[in-house]
Amino acid sequence: MHLIAAFLASIGRGFIAFATATGRLALFTGPAVSHCFAPPFYGRVVLRQMVEIGYYSLPVVGLTALFTGMVLALQSYTGFARFNAEGAIANVVVLSMTRELGPVLAGLMVAGRIGAAMAAELGTMRVTEQIDALTTLSTNPYKYLIAPRLIAGVLVMPPLVLIDDVIGVMGGWIIAVYKLGFSSGVYLHNTVNFVQFNDVFSGLVKAAVFGFLITLMGCYHGFHSRGGARGVGQATTHAVVSASILILLSDYVLTELFFAK
Repeated sequence: MHLIAAFLASIGRGFIAFATATGRLALFTGPAVSHCFAPPFYGRVVLRQMVEIGYYSLPVVGLTALFTGMVLALQSYTGFARFNAEGAIANVVVLSMTRELGPVLAGLMVAGRIGAAMAAELGTMRVTEQIDALTTLSTNPYKYLIAPRLIAGVLVMPPLVLIDDVIGVMGGWIIAVYKLGFSSGVYLHNTVNFVQFNDVFSGLVKAAVFGFLITLMGCYHGFHSRGGARGVGQATTHAVVSASILILLSDYVLTELFFAK
């Protein structure tokens, strides 16, 4: 009987902790989003964050997309060769990159790089009382620290994913033409003819949502960091893990909305 009571108590504690965390996140998200639409706007801060999120993330995102496209072409050829359907490789590569692999892998790479950096930066500012100093100087920390990052994440992720899609398709083209012996013209013709606007558009919408989630999680965990260096490290870890989980969860939800029959 005691074991059953302890088990139920642990479930209750977990549920209460989850509800508390969800409530804190909701209370943080509301003011953060509202400040994105109310002046004043710190354009220089937004631009700096856009460069940090987009431009400096391009190498790792581009390399990930390139090798993903190459591996996808190789694996597709291995499977389709059994059914004499090698001509569908171009279709599989472009569809997979634009709908799923492009936005999801780019989101996960950016979450690992930017989500951690934001959580560490804001967490350090929190434990060194710099955020409290901003409030003392009549500067709203949501307006100056959180809103520019959210705006930059939403604006910069779609073009980053679009570049990611192009590089991924190029990786598939390189393998198909120079290793598997496909005709370059035929491969590109099949790629252009098969892809549709909705395929690319759905990926860009996912990218904007992922950008919002990545920056939100990085800012939230950093903003609420406590306990010195150890707390900053925990905030960084939680930011990356929570952003990655939310990316995968929202990917399913958006795919259901766009492509469910």
